[in-house]
Amino acid sequence: MVDLWVSHVGNICENSILLMSAFIQHIQDIGMSILDRFRQIWIWTRILLLAYFKYLRIQLLQQKMNNPLGIGILLIIALIVSGSMALLGLKLSAALLGLTLAIPFVILSSLYLRIGVLLTLCIAYFFGLIMKYTSAPIGTAVDALFFLLGLSMMVAYAKKRDWTFPRNGISIWVIIWVSYNFLMVLNPIAPSKMAWVFTVRSLAVLHIFYFIVHYALENRKQVFWMLKCLIGLAFLAALYGIKQEFIGYSAQEWAWLYENPKRYQLIVQWNRFRAFSFFSDPTTFGTLMAYMGTFSLILATAPFVWWKRAALIGMGLMMFLSMAYAGSRTPFLLVPIAGVFYVMINPKKEVLIIASLMALLGTAFVMKSTSNAIIYRIQSAFNPAKDASVQVRMENQKLIQPFIQTHPFGAGLGSTGIWGERFSPDSWLAGFAHDSGFVRIAVEMGWLGLLLYMGLLFAALRMALFYYLRVRDPIIRVVYQALTVVVFMLALACYPQEITTLLPTSIIFYIFLAIIARLKDFDEEGYLDQ
Repeated sequence: MVDLWVSHVGNICENSILLMSAFIQHIQDIGMSILDRFRQIWIWTRILLLAYFKYLRIQLLQQKMNNPLGIGILLIIALIVSGSMALLGLKLSAALLGLTLAIPFVILSSLYLRIGVLLTLCIAYFFGLIMKYTSAPIGTAVDALFFLLGLSMMVAYAKKRDWTFPRNGISIWVIIWVSYNFLMVLNPIAPSKMAWVFTVRSLAVLHIFYFIVHYALENRKQVFWMLKCLIGLAFLAALYGIKQEFIGYSAQEWAWLYENPKRYQLIVQWNRFRAFSFFSDPTTFGTLMAYMGTFSLILATAPFVWWKRAALIGMGLMMFLSMAYAGSRTPFLLVPIAGVFYVMINPKKEVLIIASLMALLGTAFVMKSTSNAIIYRIQSAFNPAKDASVQVRMENQKLIQPFIQTHPFGAGLGSTGIWGERFSPDSWLAGFAHDSGFVRIAVEMGWLGLLLYMGLLFAALRMALFYYLRVRDPIIRVVYQALTVVVFMLALACYPQEITTLLPTSIIFYIFLAIIARLKDFDEEGYLDQ
């Protein structure tokens, strides 16, 4: 009886196992069938997608949308944008329109780095003007563009499998400077880490733009194309400054001027409204006109055709006229000092004669009495002893000297200025008016940081002067001559003003550094002093 029961149970278990095996096999067959079906679907989907993208490439890229498909796409986009602008408010409609225009440029910037460089330069020029009309986070958009350009540069390096790093003195100093700025987050006496986050963008992260420009400029034609863009944008800013002087501000600029009493006091002096063009203040505008006007006039000495030289002279003089209407003292001092430096590096007979004549006329102009507010402003720049603002700056520098001498690493990035007032308002440095790029670096990053930054400026000046004396191509030689003078002017401007960290000069400065390091590779004679 027991044996029968055991046999019966065994048969049941055996049948159960067989049924389970058959069920599992059936499930596997179904699964394989489903996988085969999905595999076939994926193969056909891939074939269709490849064919579709090939069709789009032909229609959109090869035929450049000059076909019914392209017209249909543009018509749909136009209907969407126009309908949205009719239904949405003015600000949202403007934002949508800006986004629609920005997307193609962003795509082109990722594919062609030189277009991204030009887009960044244009944003830097018109940043101040845009911010007068909107409170949109344009700064964040610029950071995103920087990230995109940096990523595109890395992808381009990876495709070429050429990781050759630009080995020169400027690159080494840029790396040292950026590394030191990032190490500043460890400063134990820094009052705020968030202040470091906001400040490191302008003092360190933007220096990476130097490498992007260095990679983007692949030949001589692209370098001169970039120089044309720089001069053209500066001339456009000069024309807008003259428009402000003779026609006046726009309604939005008047509203922007009156919303801040300190801003009004800065721009309205001696009963006249100073020109500031697209920018945030007359000092930024005037300094830009000073070094770009000088750059244009020096380039006019190159062996170009006559109409190009005449155009450079006309644009340079127009920039100097706009500089006068800006009414900032620093540019009035930079131009004659740059003239002396130019004579020192180019001591030709005709240059000495013209410089002597200009010096006599300038001296007479400064000593002549006048009731004109613009001329009086220029004359006051050469008499700092009677200028109360200069005396206040000197007193502030004497006050801060003991702190700088005893703090080699400074008080931390963002401990002064607007970020100090925002993130550490209780610190005595938050209200300190440094009024100088060098003083700010010395206070926030210590005298060691100041030495490093001056080392970067010296490396740029040395390389520009080095290749000015060694390249054989006469046009490239004049470009290096102009770059040498401009770097010298910017280095001087860092003492009375915080110029190389403000838009658009900060972007222009990195472009100039890249051109200094790159242009010598395109010397037509192929001559380099090894």
